[in-house]
Amino acid sequence: MNPWFGKVLILVSLVSTVIIRAPHGGRSRKVAVVESRKGPLDIALLALVSITGMILPLLAIFTPLMSFADYPLHPVAFAIGVVVLCLGIWLFYRSHADLGTNWSISLEIREGHQLVTSGVYRLIRHPMYTAIFLQACAQALLLSNWLAGPSCLFAFLLMLTFRIGGEEQMMLEKFGEAYSDYMNRTNRLIPHLW
Repeated sequence: MNPWFGKVLILVSLVSTVIIRAPHGGRSRKVAVVESRKGPLDIALLALVSITGMILPLLAIFTPLMSFADYPLHPVAFAIGVVVLCLGIWLFYRSHADLGTNWSISLEIREGHQLVTSGVYRLIRHPMYTAIFLQACAQALLLSNWLAGPSCLFAFLLMLTFRIGGEEQMMLEKFGEAYSDYMNRTNRLIPHLW
């Protein structure tokens, strides 16, 4: 199977991410930040996800720098990757739309911040992380390069390990019992599972 089919879909994913995030970022920036926990670790994790989820794929697609790690795209991997990618892009959009101006790329509480428990947030507490995970899986399946393909999965696992606990602690401090109750009735990333 022609590897460009997967490469084109990865490009669609990257463009979709920017198109989805840009207007939400613009609206959110208009709302004052009242508390920020953006530190060196948060900045490093965001940079790592950007490098592995955007820069390495673009290098693999448009330059010969990583061609030594290319392998043939398998039709089954392509088919599964398409489904996973579509689900990931939809969930990425939905999680941004449901959060509204509460969204921030880093660990921040904004003026008038509300606890969102509706939409996709009624099923899981961190649908945006789930969306990023799905898109990272799709990248591993669709970008037939042993380095660039799975690289975002590695970065995502680091982000999940070092960031999600701090985010939940910040929400507990802000919303107290309401967030604790929300934690008790939802799972972190996968509905009814985890």
